[in-house]
Amino acid sequence: MTDGRRALVIGASGGIGQAVTQALQARGDTVVTLSRQQDGFDVTDEAGVDRALAALEVPFDLVFVAVGVLGTPEKTLEAIDAQAMAQVFAVNAIGPALILRHMGRLLPRQGRSVCAVLSARVGSIGDNRIGGWYSYRASKAALNQIVHGAAVELGRSHKDSVVVALHPGTVATPFTADYAGRHKTVPPQEAAANLIAVIDGLSGDATGGFFDYAREAIQW
Repeated sequence: MTDGRRALVIGASGGIGQAVTQALQARGDTVVTLSRQQDGFDVTDEAGVDRALAALEVPFDLVFVAVGVLGTPEKTLEAIDAQAMAQVFAVNAIGPALILRHMGRLLPRQGRSVCAVLSARVGSIGDNRIGGWYSYRASKAALNQIVHGAAVELGRSHKDSVVVALHPGTVATPFTADYAGRHKTVPPQEAAANLIAVIDGLSGDATGGFFDYAREAIQW
């Protein structure tokens, strides 16, 4: 990515989305934003997602998807609640899928473009050694599969596109305030700088991958 590119940030009113928006604008990018708080953009409203994305002027060199909900993390299997789990999946997995199905129009068919979707390391099945957090973990694992599949499909028509899932680390936002615990947190501005550096450095063979804020691959 270079100065002067067009970016779309979805979830721009959240801590990370807002910081990414500001960082992109500061370097000269034109940034279009969508969020529930500012625009009433609700990723669980299929028709609303379609209307909002169809109305945008395209293409974008970067689409950054920063939507998500934590819910109430379950400590045990007995704590799983069907309705609560369905809501977490609706926001964390189905919502991004509804966005991704527009990516063929949002990204240019020629020239490098990036679609980066915020995921989380806890969505890694191979990295899960303590259990718990069933809804959040499973929704992010589902999201990773959706992102990977989208990368495969888009690679056929948008050969220079890079579609990835990104783990931002533990960021000091209201989203993590009650659960950061002993994890080291970073301010949103630092997280945004890290994520943009990763996005700028991704090569074409990274598409379909799952990376952290230091561009290290995360096991599925």
